Amino acid sequence: MDRRTPTAPQPPVPEADTGGKHTIRSADLLQGEREIIILHGNMPYRLRLTRQGKLILTK
Repeated sequence: MDRRTPTAPQPPVPEADTGGKHTIRSADLLQGEREIIILHGNMPYRLRLTRQGKLILTK
């Protein structure tokens, strides 16, 4: 069963907020989950959304 809820498309992030760098919203990465695994090379990293709405990236 897919527990993710569909989210409405988000407006683009203004370049002034990101210095013109490629930007991805955390909601787009997490897709309704509180935790995901990101593979960097062969190493897994855990990206977790806390109850306070902060992000924690751990190896």
